[in-house]
Amino acid sequence: MSLLHVVGFGLKVGHLLLVLCCWVVSVVYLNWFLSSGIIMDTKMGGGGGGGSKMWHKKWWEKISGQGCKIHQQYYQYIGSKKVKRALWRKLLLTWVVGWFIVSLRIFCYMSSQGTEKRKETLASMCDERARMLQDQFNVSMNHIQAMSILISTFHHAKSPSAIDQKTFAKYTERTAFERPLTSGVAYAVRVLHSEREQFEKQQGWTIKRMDTLEQNPVHKDDYAPEALEPSPVQEEYAPVIFAQDTIAHVISVNVLSGKEDRENVLRARESGKGVLTAPFRLLKTNRLGVILTFAVYKRDLPSNTTPNERIQATDGYLGGVFDVESLVEKLLQQLASKQTVIVHVYDTTNRTHPIAMYGSNESGDFFYHVSTLNFGDPFRKHEMHCRFKQKPPWPWVAITTSIGILVIALLVGYIFHATVNRIAKVEDDYREMMELKKRAEAADVAKSQFLATVSHEIRTPMNGVLGMLHMLMDTDLDVTQQEYVRTAQESGKALVSLINEVLDQAKIEFGKLELEAVLFDIRAILDDVLSLFSEKSQGKRVEFTDKGHIFVTIHLVEEVVRSIEVDKESNSENTLSGSPVADSRRSWEGFKAFSQEGPLGSFSSPSNDHVNLIVSVEDTGEGIPLESQPLIFTPFMQVGSSISRKHGGTGIGLSISKCLVGLMNGEIGFVSIPKIGSTFTFTAVFTNGHRSSSECKIQQINNQPQSASSEFEGMTALIIDPRSVRAEVSGYHIQRLGIHVEMVSDLKQGLSTISNGNVVVNMVLIEQEVWDRDLGLSSHFVNNTRRIDHGVPPKLFILVNSSSSFKASVNLGVHNPTVITKPLRASMLAASLQRAMGVQNKGAPHRELQSLSLRHLLRGRKILIVDDNGVNRAVAAGALKKYGADVVCVSSGKDAISSLKPPHQFDACFMDIQMPEMDGFEATKRIREMEDSVNREVSMDDFENITNWHVPILAMTADVIQATHEECLRCGMDGYVSKPFEAEQLYREVSRFFQSS
Repeated sequence: MSLLHVVGFGLKVGHLLLVLCCWVVSVVYLNWFLSSGIIMDTKMGGGGGGGSKMWHKKWWEKISGQGCKIHQQYYQYIGSKKVKRALWRKLLLTWVVGWFIVSLRIFCYMSSQGTEKRKETLASMCDERARMLQDQFNVSMNHIQAMSILISTFHHAKSPSAIDQKTFAKYTERTAFERPLTSGVAYAVRVLHSEREQFEKQQGWTIKRMDTLEQNPVHKDDYAPEALEPSPVQEEYAPVIFAQDTIAHVISVNVLSGKEDRENVLRARESGKGVLTAPFRLLKTNRLGVILTFAVYKRDLPSNTTPNERIQATDGYLGGVFDVESLVEKLLQQLASKQTVIVHVYDTTNRTHPIAMYGSNESGDFFYHVSTLNFGDPFRKHEMHCRFKQKPPWPWVAITTSIGILVIALLVGYIFHATVNRIAKVEDDYREMMELKKRAEAADVAKSQFLATVSHEIRTPMNGVLGMLHMLMDTDLDVTQQEYVRTAQESGKALVSLINEVLDQAKIEFGKLELEAVLFDIRAILDDVLSLFSEKSQGKRVEFTDKGHIFVTIHLVEEVVRSIEVDKESNSENTLSGSPVADSRRSWEGFKAFSQEGPLGSFSSPSNDHVNLIVSVEDTGEGIPLESQPLIFTPFMQVGSSISRKHGGTGIGLSISKCLVGLMNGEIGFVSIPKIGSTFTFTAVFTNGHRSSSECKIQQINNQPQSASSEFEGMTALIIDPRSVRAEVSGYHIQRLGIHVEMVSDLKQGLSTISNGNVVVNMVLIEQEVWDRDLGLSSHFVNNTRRIDHGVPPKLFILVNSSSSFKASVNLGVHNPTVITKPLRASMLAASLQRAMGVQNKGAPHRELQSLSLRHLLRGRKILIVDDNGVNRAVAAGALKKYGADVVCVSSGKDAISSLKPPHQFDACFMDIQMPEMDGFEATKRIREMEDSVNREVSMDDFENITNWHVPILAMTADVIQATHEECLRCGMDGYVSKPFEAEQLYREVSRFFQSS
């Protein structure tokens, strides 16, 4: 339904405007709340965006639906009655003014919110600094108080004293790290006037006065303690006898002769607590600081001791010097945000005249935050003032939001006014809205582009893996290693194929998935599939499952029809592993096609144009619980929590399999017995792959070995295996190589077969179970086969589930058996036999010839590789260097432009398409523009007789989309190479530019 569709009549204009205004206000406020995070915090408590999105979606759909109804009612009215223009103008003016006020209030509110947020941030940062400064000060204060106890114990309580100036200086220096904020510690002893003369004789120096130095401070270089005047006569003195080396200049100075120190000392001994001085200029350094003083008493005093009793019990005073400027600076240097906040520290004991202890003259933001500092002295008050160094930025969010709301309101008003004045053009507007609808629907196409981008990003690391494996294949590997690498390559290619299938998921949802008819080798496909799961089975040393086996069989349906015996009961012991299995016949009993004309009637007359296959997967193990079997093909169905945890999986595999089987005109079914296992069976109808058929596309798969190798023709193999089914499987794979097969069940029968001379046995393949059963008998078998006098002794092979599980513990000398790991594949089996039997592999010359051709083209060529991914650069460079090219790698489009600026020595450039900052398309365009400019303006003599600069540029990407190839050609690229490099494609592309010399 279009927003401009007239569907009826009846609604008052005033009511209409009211409802429309409410709708617009709701939409505006809803989007604003979502952008500011209010709704998410309210509904979700700050966590989980999924619920907020769903809530947003539901409300948006509700509001949009209401909007459609309002517009319908609106056009019903204006289509049936004329409204005076003056009334519309007044309403329009009211609308504009009202929304101007609303946008202004929104601006004020959001601006104030931003200011409050800024204040909260500043408060948090300031409180953090104040807390850190206070905590570190408390640590230093506690250690100074501990030192006062140390002095009392080892100086005053011992005779003679255990502490002298040297000991005190060394101790305080080594423990300075425990007092991170102090610049020095000193101890002053209490001396009465009657004791002064004896004290000075004992110390060897005269008690100096401090007040003259306070009145006339000197520079630190001019300071001389010996030049100080002796302290005048007082009732008592407090000369410094011990001091840390950093403040050793205060030794002999009477702290009671200084104004600040005297008040500090008297308060300390009366209160029994640590007290602070007001900020003052320290001696010698002349920097602003404070002194923390603790009184040292002759004995432990109870808490109710009077001040006079404390004075009489005082032995001395321990003081710690705090360089305020240094300690605050050290604190701020520990914080990463030091440069964003300006800090001032004040002594506010006198509120009317606070003393600045730390700060600068920098001007910052107009508002500041005050944090209280508590340094343990209740008499002195301190505060930290913080402000941002930078002034607050413009509230662009508030500005843009308010302006955007006002613009939206003006647009709505304009649309309203224009609609009233141009009602005659409703049909034109309707067509315009239909066009807008088409554009909106076209936006869904962006999903495909999104999937393409995501798939490219996933392909990029996968191409690195495949490229490295391809390079590894060119190194010296033994047969087993080559097979492992090839399996990894096939697995990687399967993963890339899976990524491509993800792009087809949308087709499945809309029922548009189409199968492509290609020529394939069913035996090679089965080899690859089984190899994907062989690693786990080898790790467990079993043929595929925890207990028993997995057995895959593929037959023509006609063969099954001819060999079926309804009355025959299945023998549970006649299986691959000897474990009971679920009868495969029950898995296809319900197939409709099998019951049309008797048993398997629809397949009774085979056609030359179609091939009917039936595939069974026999799995021994846990089976499927009976209650879960009816839902086994339901998407995302999990058969049980314990099984799901053990084996994993998404529960969608069987549903997809059923869909694919249906597309192949087949059926799928299963039979499962708990604790026994399951057997799945499906049928499929394929077109006979004749090359003359016009209905199928021919795609030759050339990376699989031939089903039979002529180099093994005429040879005979003896298989020794007590299980007939397993022996038949092994024999099947060996027969694929053109080898005649004989089967026996034990070593004695095997030795008899070899010795009688009726058949010349070229190779003996022994199941590991037989070999390990009796190692003595195995040794006897090997020794007797060597004594055969009618020919060369047969080669010995052991069939094992895992190469690590076999140990040749029998003393066989140099004739150790060759180990072949199951499951058997034609390529691996052929390679192992070729190596052991001395048969030459006939598949290598073609690959070597192709390699030589590429080497002939690329040798000596200087090639530039441009890719932002380091692994991809390494893969591409390794592939090209292998063929003799001189490779240079850069990581961006800008570097490529710089490297290819004429004159340069590069013969070609391989450029990635998707790169940050500048992609391959843009870089190529600029390189071509640069070359055109040089070709137009520079003469031939300027660049060594080069008349036309045009370096071949080949796109290098994982995309397989035709549009990407077309875009490469449009932007000036000369070719297209997929990642990782394939020799055939690489040769095809570079041969167009490089001529063999």
